[in-house]
Parts: sequence; structure tokens; C-alpha cells
Amino acid sequence: MSNDSQSNWKLQVYGIGLLGGVLFGLASAYLYSRAAEEDAEHQGGKPARMSTAQLIGLLLTSLGLIRQIAESGKVKK
Repeated sequence: MSNDSQSNWKLQVYGIGLLGGVLFGLASAYLYSRAAEEDAEHQGGKPARMSTAQLIGLLLTSLGLIRQIAESGKVKK
């Protein structure tokens, strides 16, 4: 495989990953803010802050998703 074609497919993968990450992040932020706003309206004030336990759970879930994506690049035996 030539160096030019190798960097070309990598550039495409990075571009798709970047676009996917941006879209996923925007959708997540929108849904979170909408849910927090609805909760704040019911509670009559500011939205509650996310707990440390929730953040750790989201982090671990995100790491699991990243690991699954990385493993999908390997050939299955």
C-alpha cells in the first residue's frame, strides 16, 4: 500500500469520526439541556447539577463505546 493511499483512507476515517462526534455531541447536549429545562420548570428554579456518580457512569460508558469502536477495526478470527 502506498503512503499516499494509506494517508487518504486515514484522513477519511478521521473526517467521518470528527463529523460523527460533533453530531453525537450536539444531539447529546440538546437532549440533556431540554430534559434539564423541563425538570427545572417542574421544580420551579434552576436545573439540578449532575452528580459525580452520574458523570463517572457516563465516562465509563463512553470508554466502553470507544473500546468497541476500536475493536471493530480488527479482523474477526
